[in-house]
Formats: sequence, structure tokens, C-alpha cells
Amino acid sequence: MNTEFLELIRQVSAEKRVPPETILRAIEDALLVTYRRNFGDLPQQDARVEIDRANGEIRVRAKKTVVPAVTDPRAEVSLGEAMRSDPRANLGRSVDVVVTPPDFGRIAAQTVRTGILQKIREHEREHLFSSFTNREGELVAAIVRRIVDGIVVLQVDDAMAVMPRAEQVTGETYRPGQRLRVYIVDVTRQPRIAGPVPARARGEIEEELRAAFSGPQVVVSRTHRNLIRRLFELEVPEVFSGAVEIKAVAREPGSRSKVAVHARQEGVDPVGSCVGMRGTRIQNVVTELRGEKVDVVEWSADPSRFVANALSPAKVLAVEIVDATKTATVQVPEQQLSLAIGREGQNARLAAKLTGWRIDIKAGSGQGNSSDDRPSRATADETAAAEVPT
Repeated sequence: MNTEFLELIRQVSAEKRVPPETILRAIEDALLVTYRRNFGDLPQQDARVEIDRANGEIRVRAKKTVVPAVTDPRAEVSLGEAMRSDPRANLGRSVDVVVTPPDFGRIAAQTVRTGILQKIREHEREHLFSSFTNREGELVAAIVRRIVDGIVVLQVDDAMAVMPRAEQVTGETYRPGQRLRVYIVDVTRQPRIAGPVPARARGEIEEELRAAFSGPQVVVSRTHRNLIRRLFELEVPEVFSGAVEIKAVAREPGSRSKVAVHARQEGVDPVGSCVGMRGTRIQNVVTELRGEKVDVVEWSADPSRFVANALSPAKVLAVEIVDATKTATVQVPEQQLSLAIGREGQNARLAAKLTGWRIDIKAGSGQGNSSDDRPSRATADETAAAEVPT
């Protein structure tokens, strides 16, 4: 070992952002293990390996007892030899002497390489966990690196993240190099999502897959409902500042979402703020969601009004609330019954998720809750019940 070795340590330290002392101590620990494994007939107690920080020289040191006549070279040293290491040595005392085996340098070379790589991986994993552990719930920009067995591997900043099938939007396609925004749902010390590292994988591919599927793991999502919330915070200044609050989000990923908003500042139009002039703000959200429809409705503390708003774009004639069963019976114009229910019940289902109420929709006529508003027998059979998920 020499100064070139120390220069290599400094280069690796700068490139991988690992302190040089951290790498050197890891190498010393690894060399001590190598020494004990390969030189079992030499002193084992209180042995240590040190790397000279000035010239890169490796030395093995061990404690030996100073004796007049050496009978056990593994544990004893003569006074003359001891004084070469410590001029203050005396008989009967322990001294620290150099016991580096003659061919230790050859064996140490491979150990040094392994020790460097191991410490770099450990440091990178710890850095990954510490830098992402407080970022759960964030919206981040990502680049798709590759797809392995249906799992999308993405680069987020300097780290690799995974998006399992359950967090992918049905109908969305992902390809290497694609840029998209994702929501961080989980950061764990040990991998939660297992993935293969092909035996033929080498170089950059191997590093990316090992980073994604071993050690701390960052799991991201395109399906999480809070992805919608974070997109509005990004696109709508009033939401970001808190002037407009997102009270609830209901989502069927890739198809349609409903967002309930409330103005916390007088004079602010919550729906208009989110839609933007000529729909520019909402269109930016829809574009990021690859065309998923987004309805923005006004939240209300009055359940009947909130339910009516949630069924937008359908017009509501009346809402009857039953608190005991958390049920809302809604009457809409007969010609808007299909619109209120939505294709395969989607509009009613999302409204129920958004409000937290079970919603029964019936066709009626006229205005209000008069007897004339009672649905006919034919239309009563078209009632759509949207269960609130538990």
C-alpha cells in the first residue's frame, strides 16, 4: 500500500460522498478479520490493523508481554525487541508491537477492494434511508429506468425507487427514459418489494437493480389518491398557500376523480381557483394524470348540500338525509338520472366515497320535496346505491 492507495480512497470518497475516514476504518476492520482468519498461529488478543494516513502503509499490531527469555513468541517479546517499538518498555509489562506477516500485503489487496465496496454500499443505503424516511407523502419527479417482471424501477434524485403493479394505473404504459411524477408511499430499511437481479446483469444495470431491491427501499405510486392532492398543491397557488383547502379526494385511478375544496379565505372562489382561467390549471393536472377526468366540487358542512355538489355535473332536485344510517336519498330530474348515476355507477360511487354517505339516487320531477316529486314505479327500479367503502 502507498500514497496511490490513499489517493484512490480520496477519489472514491468524493465520487460516492463517503468520508475518507469512514472508508479507512472499514478497511482496517476488514483487514483485521482477514489477519485473524489467515494467520491463526500469530497473536490474536488485542490485535489491530492500522493504515498510516500519511503514506498508506498497513501495519498489524498486537499486545505482547515483555519477558527476559521468550518461550511463546505468539504472546511474548524480548526487552530489546520491545524497546524498538516502545523505548519505555519494561519487563513484565505489555507493549504494542508490529506483527505484520511478510505476505500480508498480497492478501490485503483483495480485502481492501471488498472493504471499500462494502462500506460504500452501507453508506449509500444509510444515506438513502435517512434522506427519504421523512419524505413519505411527497410528490416527486422520477425517470423510468427499466421494467423488471412488471415492477417499474425509477430514478428519484440519486436513488432508485420501485413501483409495484398495485401502485400502477391500469392502462398507463411505462418505458425507459419516461419522466413522470410519483407519490412516495413507503420508505423501509429492508426491502418490501422483492425483485430479480438477473445473473447476466452487469455494470450499471446490476447496480440499479441491487439499489432498487436490496437494503432500504423507496416505494412510489401513481394510483394513490393523495397524488391528486399534491398535484393541486403544485398547480394551484391558493391550495399551496392554504387559502383553498382540499377536504376530500375520491379516485378511481386512470378513469375519474372527484376533489372537494373549501375556501379558508373570504372572497376566494375555491372551485374557480382550482380550475383556473379557461381551465388551464385543471388541464395541467389532467395532463399529468394522462387524461384521467377530474371533477372539482365545493365542500360544505351541510351534508345535503355537499352530497348535491358531489354528484356534479348532474343537477339535484332534493336531498333527504338520514343521520342514523348515514344515508342520503337524492332526487334528480328524470332526464339526468343516468348522468347522476354515471357509467357503471361511477359518478354515484365516487360521490359516496367523497362525502362518506351512502347515496340512493331516484328520478323525480318538479322542484323540492313535494308529493309531486315522488319517483314513478318504473324509474324507482333504477335506484343506484353507492356504498361507502370501509
